Amino acid sequence: MAIVEYENYDGLGLAELVKNRDVKPSELVDEAIARAEKLNPKLNFVVYKDYDRARKAAQGEIPKGPFSGVPFFLKDIFAFAEGMPTRQASRFMPAIPWPQDCGLVARYRAAGLIFLGKTNVPEFGLVPTTESKLYGPARNPWNVEHSTGGSSGGSAAAVAARVVPLAHANDGGGSIRIPASCCGLVGLKPTRARMSYGPDFGDVLDGLVNDHVVSRSVRDTAAALDATAGCVEGDPYWAPDPAKSYLALLSTKPKQLRVAFSTKKLDGNSLHPDCVAAIKEAAAHCERLGHIVEEAAPDLNQATLIPAFMAFWAGNLASTIDYIALMTGQTPSADKFEGLTWGLYEVGKTILASDYLLAKHQMQSAARGAAKFHEKHDVWLSSTLGLPPVKLGTFDMEERDPQKSFAPLIDYVPFTAMQNVTGQPAINVPLTWNAQGLPIGVHFVGRYGDEATLLQLAAQLEQAAPWAHRRPNLEV
Repeated sequence: MAIVEYENYDGLGLAELVKNRDVKPSELVDEAIARAEKLNPKLNFVVYKDYDRARKAAQGEIPKGPFSGVPFFLKDIFAFAEGMPTRQASRFMPAIPWPQDCGLVARYRAAGLIFLGKTNVPEFGLVPTTESKLYGPARNPWNVEHSTGGSSGGSAAAVAARVVPLAHANDGGGSIRIPASCCGLVGLKPTRARMSYGPDFGDVLDGLVNDHVVSRSVRDTAAALDATAGCVEGDPYWAPDPAKSYLALLSTKPKQLRVAFSTKKLDGNSLHPDCVAAIKEAAAHCERLGHIVEEAAPDLNQATLIPAFMAFWAGNLASTIDYIALMTGQTPSADKFEGLTWGLYEVGKTILASDYLLAKHQMQSAARGAAKFHEKHDVWLSSTLGLPPVKLGTFDMEERDPQKSFAPLIDYVPFTAMQNVTGQPAINVPLTWNAQGLPIGVHFVGRYGDEATLLQLAAQLEQAAPWAHRRPNLEV
């Protein structure tokens, strides 16, 4: 298969070629591996290679799913796959192969995807850039001096570089949407409880974390959601089922939507001019499509919610590290972690049960307020980030004081964590590139349970302002 042909297809397009016997799965896997081997020394997106098993799988019986024969990467956080380690970029986590697939990975297999390996992440997925001590920096295909975002930075780089058409990602504060913005991709964070974490967990981070993919097309994002969404017996809570398949819904335009947009951060401070320009461009596209556009924002009190969010993250990080210690017989110590991680772990050890429950109440109250806002507005539009993709090395990963280490991170990522708090679906749409050639993503938030409207609107925008022709200047 010619290189130029491969990179012009999304995941569903490649699967259609396989179905029609125009190409063999083994050819797709070989092409993806060749591209990965060529580009990984420059971009550093792969941290665990499972190429031999991928080639063997491509020669065998592949499930008849929507992505049969399509190569795919799993993220090195939570995508527990039989025979692969999951280290979460932590030196404290041994490289132990997992004994069996988790439920989500089993669904990816059933969809016909062929796993090539694991992608680069920051330590425990804590920060919106991918540059850990264990793995080193993942580099943005649009400019290798810049960050891919995080924590799904390796997956985003692999998709943006057209090594694979889509890849696994997850999101506890923006970790699907942030790298999608940095790398010019579609990145949907689903509604809370849309994905099951069985059999290993009831939920992750008390419902803040969601899994899905980063992709280059809206239809791949929709089809992947069809293939993996759905709760199972024993899950603590369930998301409402869609009226029909998400992919099928893309054939229908959304109703006339009431689109609210914001050109400032939630605290009233200014966004970077490139981000403001991207928001205004997206709002103008929505208006041309016939939607009602007005300036408005939900009342989300960051002064209350950010400390609550950090209490959740600190407490859960402490629990995670202590569990790893219990299972591996290790003792946590500062020399085994990055400074930022250790500082947050120490805070987490001081969180009382009453602190945690108060934080939970505050976040649930915010979800009620967001629902009230969406009684009048179908979607809320902002930028995904507060700045264009930053250069690698911008943030200090060795600062142990969480107040100091997280302040610039929150300034960079002023919006995305709010939907992890409220449980709403939100999507990054790659409509704009700045004068330096870096992607500037826009961020649409929908009602709880309403991924359908976000996907329909994103598909409208994809048709009105296509981005498939845009690609980084990389030699393969």
